[in-house]
Amino acid sequence: MPKAIPRVSVCLPCRNAAATLPAALDSLLGQTLADFEIIAVDDGSTDDTWRVLADYARRDPRIRPMRQPHTGVAQAGNAGVEAARAPYVARMDADDISLPRRLEVQAALLDADPGLGLVSGLVRFGGSRELRQGYAVHVDWLNTLKTPEDISLHRFVESPLCNPSVMFRRELFEELGGARECTRSRPFPEDYEMWLRWLERGVRMGKVQEEVLIWNDPPTRLTRTHADYSLAAFADIRAQYLWRWLAWENPNHPAVWVWGAGRTSRQRLAPLVDLGLEIEAYIDIDPAKIGQRVHGTPVLSRDSLPAPAQEPCPPEGEALGTPDTPETTPPPFILVNVGSRGAREEIRAWLESKGWVLGEGFMLVG
Repeated sequence: MPKAIPRVSVCLPCRNAAATLPAALDSLLGQTLADFEIIAVDDGSTDDTWRVLADYARRDPRIRPMRQPHTGVAQAGNAGVEAARAPYVARMDADDISLPRRLEVQAALLDADPGLGLVSGLVRFGGSRELRQGYAVHVDWLNTLKTPEDISLHRFVESPLCNPSVMFRRELFEELGGARECTRSRPFPEDYEMWLRWLERGVRMGKVQEEVLIWNDPPTRLTRTHADYSLAAFADIRAQYLWRWLAWENPNHPAVWVWGAGRTSRQRLAPLVDLGLEIEAYIDIDPAKIGQRVHGTPVLSRDSLPAPAQEPCPPEGEALGTPDTPETTPPPFILVNVGSRGAREEIRAWLESKGWVLGEGFMLVG
């Protein structure tokens, strides 16, 4: 007799994770939602990972271990999703901890809102804030993105989702594809690329408003050790998707104004410039920079910004776009490209106080 289809499939790629895997599996087996399966893919481990998986599978039939030669986390993750039987797929890493209500509340949100394709949740930083302050600040930032609009409008700053905290509809994987394998010559973070691709295709992503995962930060985490997760790799893949977004949304494309004239800010935009971005002016608040030129591009004060675009209101009885309607040059599209803590939020607040609309007249980038 065939097994009943579970409500959730948990995809758990793992490699050389024998030390942390028991805690990760225990956290899943302790979920308040019991109707799930765990597809644990051993990606060519050389330690006792397979033995741990086999021992747990003997004790609980919901665990379905798979074994394959080492191909990398992207292919191991895809193999797990392809083997999934449930309509909802949750991602999990072997060094993280799912909190008890995670699967229950995420599945409930997908049930309640058919327009959501993917849900995450708040995450708890599981490392040392003193030693890993940058990672902790990133987690704090992630937890401020609570709505589909927040996630979409901040996608070009950094990855707006903690990968092992997500649950998505399996049909999206079948329609839009899973993680893509990068090449040695052009590495990129496979999870960020996947979310950018899905967002580009219109997938709405939300979050449950409670903690669902403890996101640990061991020294061996791939985001710390692998070239696919370098700052340059993030900048390169972000530029590719931002370039296409600007082509659709910026009426002046490829021309923009950039808020942030410092060297680091300019370096972050270098991949976009290579694609053809034209920076007409920089905006800065540093008096020493205002009035100067950077490689021939003027640095202006924020007071130099023209008024934002306004929705035209035709006279009564007239339609928009008549021959008598004068054409106006649209105001510049602004990329807010600053990295100082809190500066991005302050600039956003100032622009919005002047009538600029995030996602229409300006965009936040990292």
